[in-house]
Order: sequence, then C-alpha cells, then structure tokens
Amino acid sequence: MEQIAIYGAGGFGQEVACILHAINKIEPKWEIIGFFDDNASLVGKTLRYGKVLGGIETLSSRQEPLAIVMAIASAKTLEIIIKKINNPNIKFPNIIAPDVLFYDYADVTFGIGNLIGFRCLVSYNTKFGNFNLFNNDVFVGHDTTIGNFNIFNPSVRLSGEVEIGNLNFFGVSSVVLQQKKIGNNTLIATNSVIMRNTSDNCKYLGNPAMKISI
Repeated sequence: MEQIAIYGAGGFGQEVACILHAINKIEPKWEIIGFFDDNASLVGKTLRYGKVLGGIETLSSRQEPLAIVMAIASAKTLEIIIKKINNPNIKFPNIIAPDVLFYDYADVTFGIGNLIGFRCLVSYNTKFGNFNLFNNDVFVGHDTTIGNFNIFNPSVRLSGEVEIGNLNFFGVSSVVLQQKKIGNNTLIATNSVIMRNTSDNCKYLGNPAMKISI
C-alpha cells in the first residue's frame, strides 16, 4: 500500500478519509498516515480518522515519498498552500470515490490533485485541470472543461459544453446551464442558476443569477 495523508483536518478532511477507506474496501491501495493542518492547536491531536502530524513546514521537510490529497474548501487558500509545497517527495494523485459514474472514463482527462466525491456523475469528453475539489453528488455534463483550483459543493450541476476557469467557488445546489463560461475567481451562491456568462472577480446570486457586490 502507498502512504497518503490529508491536508486539512476539518470536517471536509474527515470526509476525504471516508473516501480513502471506501477505495481500500474495494482494493487496498492507501495507507492513511494522518493529517496535515496549519492550525497549530491541532498538531499532535488524534482525530476520528487519524493524527494531525504537523503543518506545511513538517510536510515540506519530509524525506520519504508521500501522496497528499487536499481537503481545503477555499480556492484561494488551496492555491496558496500548493505553491508553498516545494518538496519533490510529495505527489498529488487524483482521488476518485469508488461509486463515481463515468459515461466513458477513457474520454476523460485529468491533471493532478483532483478529488471527486461520492455519487458524482461525469459525462463524456470532459477535461479536468489541477486541484479541483468535488464534494458529493456533483454532475458534470458532456464536453465540459474545468481549469484549476475550483471548489464544487454538494449537488452542483454543470450542463454540457460549460467552460470553467480558475479559482471559482460553486455553492450547494448551484447550476450552470449549457454552453456558459465561468471565468476566474467567481463565487456562485447556493441554489443560484447561471444563465449567462459570468464576469471575473464577481459574486452571483439567485435564479436567474444576478451579479452582486462582494
């Protein structure tokens, strides 16, 4: 088995541990050694699914090979942490829950560090960049392209031919209609429906979603 740790010891991190355990039930693959977290008050504590081993300094100085899966639900924070991890012994595999439904897995491309949670659905001809985190029950339509460092909360729906840039946050049960473009650093609020292309660095709320001040 290959050693792996989870970066982020909060509730999301505990959920990620459940995904890894579910993978191991089908085929033993990952030895979970614990968590890394930059909250110093957590270091040394044993949580439900493992011990908090340290923060980014501890990880950066590690001498042995280790896989890391990110459990950080902030796109900007996720990007900052990844840029600070300059250790050739660390790798970032794509972690996919065992019940994810792919229409055609051979027609899907991945970068690194992506996480896809339970009961997600991925259609054909879809492209994932790096470090995109999908919570449970997210649907990704056909011919969709997703950039880097995007956070998808539970039950997000992406229709076909959607283009998504970088550093975006999709609230619970938000929807993007077909052929729409989401640029960069966009926040889409819970239950909002995107019917038009969005502008960068903006927040959208409602059905249909309207641009509001952040």
